[in-house]
Amino acid sequence: MKLVLITIALLALAFAGIAVKILLQKNGKFAGTCASNNPMINKEGEACGLCGAQPDEKCKN
Repeated sequence: MKLVLITIALLALAFAGIAVKILLQKNGKFAGTCASNNPMINKEGEACGLCGAQPDEKCKN
């Protein structure tokens, strides 16, 4: 029972941290949202589907 309560408390803390981060962002936008800037996600070198930025460009949003 103790383990379940600790697990629930840690999950609640994680969700609260994410909620605070979302609330404190200007205009609700996160920095670095372009998948083209992440070599782990974009292995083929494709343009970002969100803003059209190439892997060597900065996000256009």
